[in-house]
Amino acid sequence: MAPGSEVEYNSIFLKPETSLLMGLAQTDTLHFNSFKEFLEFEKHSEIRYEFHNGEVFAMAGTTLIHNELVDNVKDLLKATFRPKGCKVYSESIKLQAIKDYYYPYPDVMLTCHELDKQERYIIKNPMLIVEVLSKSTADTDKSFKWQRYRKIDSLQHYILVSQYEVLIEVFSRTDQPETWLYRSFDNLTDEIRLEDLDFTLPVGAVYDGIRLAPPVEEE
Repeated sequence: MAPGSEVEYNSIFLKPETSLLMGLAQTDTLHFNSFKEFLEFEKHSEIRYEFHNGEVFAMAGTTLIHNELVDNVKDLLKATFRPKGCKVYSESIKLQAIKDYYYPYPDVMLTCHELDKQERYIIKNPMLIVEVLSKSTADTDKSFKWQRYRKIDSLQHYILVSQYEVLIEVFSRTDQPETWLYRSFDNLTDEIRLEDLDFTLPVGAVYDGIRLAPPVEEE
């Protein structure tokens, strides 16, 4: 697909849930009857877990490149949106994707919602979510997570950033229910315009200082 190309669609293939959380380590010995019960457990845990329907999945480690890309995106968003009273969070803050059912840790979230400003641990009304793709989580980010993120009423944009090549994919909500606009950008000179947010994300700035490397088996 050409840089900046667009396509609208309203259906996504979703893999069976037996393999829905690849890249996260399932903890077979832990099962919770409710999300509230899980929160009490997590208060005393040094490990971060994603919660899905009573099961928990330990968060895997990331590469240095992954971390640098997250920092770049977060800094670009903060520079524009913090003066507007918005908040940008990365990696260690939970998202309520489906109430009492699914709580992941997105790489980056932007929220300007007043209710989120009153929260202590969980974001419930993000307008933008970014995931940096890794070899082990790419399928999950593109299918399982996206299928659930797109149901969040406040979400306007879902952005996927590759750490192996210059490639940023953007899903933007349209005026049509259940229909999102897809765009891809693979040139460092490309600029990603998000009109509703009055924000431009330069691809070159996202990859600034990044030395891309192919995936390795150990990741």
